[in-house]
Amino acid sequence: MSVEIAVAGEERVDELEPLWIELHRHHRRVAAQPVVDDDAESWARRRSWYLDMLSGGDDLVLIAERAGRPVGYAFVHMHAGPDDTWPVGRRWAEVVSLSVLPDERGAGIGTALLDAVDRELAARDVPDLQVAVMAGNADALRLYERRGLRPAELVLFRFGRAEDGDEATA
Repeated sequence: MSVEIAVAGEERVDELEPLWIELHRHHRRVAAQPVVDDDAESWARRRSWYLDMLSGGDDLVLIAERAGRPVGYAFVHMHAGPDDTWPVGRRWAEVVSLSVLPDERGAGIGTALLDAVDRELAARDVPDLQVAVMAGNADALRLYERRGLRPAELVLFRFGRAEDGDEATA
């Protein structure tokens, strides 16, 4: 059974919850640093961020569906260029999330989603793409490197205490 890729917006964000939670759990297993422990809290934060980004009108969600059931997605955020450091054009894109359900991994869904990202970016005349990979997520790094993406920046964190007294988490 083939996978169809649908272009979506904020009207379908709530369908991403189980896909995000699976990705978040995967991050907890592979991350070199601590991530938010609570799945529901992580989703609430991610959902809010997605809705905020989508309200600008230029970002997009690509949902991979098998028999009408979401099995993966890519969230693409558009940035205004140029950048002060990187030689990007007037607009550049960032894949802020790419998730595939565990039982669907290795079946080409991530590649199909990235192919769809490339088509959507080409249609918008946006050639520049950024993807962040969590340290420790070797499978994702291999996927992106096969597509010609190369490491360009390393992000470092120091986790301390938030002003409200709760531990800061990323």
